Amino acid sequence: MKGLLTVLILVLLALQYRLWFGDGSVQEVWRLNQESKLAQEELLRLRSRNQALEAEVADLKSGLDAIEERARAELGMIDSDETFYQFVREHSGNRNNTVKALEIEPMQDESGRKLIDRTKASPNQ
Repeated sequence: MKGLLTVLILVLLALQYRLWFGDGSVQEVWRLNQESKLAQEELLRLRSRNQALEAEVADLKSGLDAIEERARAELGMIDSDETFYQFVREHSGNRNNTVKALEIEPMQDESGRKLIDRTKASPNQ
C-alpha cells in the first residue's frame, strides 16, 4: 500500500511540474495571451493608420483642392494673384521686440502659379 501511495504521489508531482513549468504550462499560456493582446493593439493601430492613408489617397485622387492645399502647406505655393508676407520677430538686447514684414518674391512654375520656399526666408531681406 505504501508503494502504491508513493507511485501516485510521484505521478501527481510529475503532472504538476508539467502543468506549471513544461510545454503548454500556465506561464506559457499567460505569456502567449499577453503577446496576443499586444499584437491586437498593434493591428488596430495599423488599421486606423491605413484607413487614414486610404482616405488621403482618395482625397488626392478626387480633386485638385487637396493637392493644392498640400502644396501650399508643404511647398509654399501661392497663386499668381497672391502676395506672401512673412512676419519675423527680431530679438534684440532690449525688451522691445520689433516685428518686420517680409515680402518674398515667388518663382513661377509652368502653370503660372507662384512657388516660394518659406523655409529659406531670412529676416534680413
